[in-house]
Amino acid sequence: QVQLVESGGGLVQPGGSLRLSCAASDSTLSANAVDWYRQAPGKQREFVGFITASGRTAYADSVKGRFTISRDNAKDMVYLQMNRLKPADTAVYYCTALFGDVASWGQGTQVTVSS
Repeated sequence: QVQLVESGGGLVQPGGSLRLSCAASDSTLSANAVDWYRQAPGKQREFVGFITASGRTAYADSVKGRFTISRDNAKDMVYLQMNRLKPADTAVYYCTALFGDVASWGQGTQVTVSS
C-alpha cells in the first residue's frame, strides 16, 4: 500500500502562515487527485480541500480565501498553503489519495495556532 507523508506543521501565531507538503512513497502523486483533511481534538475529521490531477481545486467554506492547494508534478509534491491562520485551524492535517481502489492516508502533521 502506498504511504503518504505530510510535513510542515508546527506552532504559529494567529494571522501567520504555514505550508504543508504531501508526498507519496513508492508511487507518484502526479496522476492522482489529493484531498486534505484535518482533525481537531475531540472533533470529527473535517474536509479541507482537494486538487485534481489537472489542478482544479475546491475548498471548504471555513478555509476558502485563506488556504490554497497546489501541486508541483516535477517534484511529485502537493502543498497546502495556509494563510491568516486562526486558533480554530488548530488540528492534525492529513493528505489522502486514491491508488486504484485503496485510499492511502498519511500519518498527519500537527498545526497549532496560538499566541
